[in-house]
Amino acid sequence: METMDLGFKGKVAFVTGCGSPIGFGRKICQVLAEEGCKIIGCDLNLEGTQETIKLVEEAGSEGIALKMDVTKKEDVEAAVKAGLARFGQIDVLINCAGASSSQHTKFVDMTEDQIDFDINVNLRGQMNVAKAILPHMMERRTGRIVNFTGGRGIPGLSIYGAAKAGIIEWTKSLAAEVAPYNIYVNVFGPGLSKTGLIKGQSPEFIEAVTRATKQKRLCTPDDVAPIVVFLASEKNSYMTGEFVHI
Repeated sequence: METMDLGFKGKVAFVTGCGSPIGFGRKICQVLAEEGCKIIGCDLNLEGTQETIKLVEEAGSEGIALKMDVTKKEDVEAAVKAGLARFGQIDVLINCAGASSSQHTKFVDMTEDQIDFDINVNLRGQMNVAKAILPHMMERRTGRIVNFTGGRGIPGLSIYGAAKAGIIEWTKSLAAEVAPYNIYVNVFGPGLSKTGLIKGQSPEFIEAVTRATKQKRLCTPDDVAPIVVFLASEKNSYMTGEFVHI
């Protein structure tokens, strides 16, 4: 059977949040690698990211693992510099990194530090990475960016959800700003998923959310990765500034 060429051969993707063995980032890296894309993998969890890059190599591609804190601009700039030194280009950005300060704390009980953490990691963090990479993409007049959103009104994740909601409107504005440079920017929102974010949620809540899905199950990285990879591909030749959610 003839397969669809997504146009990733010779391309390089900068993927954040790829250190977790059960997260979206790792699977996205694997699928990109299977399509011939090289990977710059970044996460606070360097050991986990190194494991991801091993999977990239097993898929027949190559990559580097870098320790990076998305909230620290110097970390981000150093990682982008290292990636460019290794591969000479960055064609794709997958802004997958995210975390919550707490999965049990109601909004009225949150500390200022918790609020700052959720905003800085989940909103400012994605902005920091995009701002560091965009000048390179604009100079080359090409690029694909996929940001991640989420939250969906989950109890105990109010500020996390607010930050993720901000990603949607920022993506729409950013897409319009960089469209003249042939850069496509979209935002993807997975439903409640079998990732680390469901830890701490009650069985009753998870069951209720599961029942509300059409498939009667939570989504997995295997469900998410092919969609994200398509959004980042040359086959997506028109859609930009859109919020795609499942």
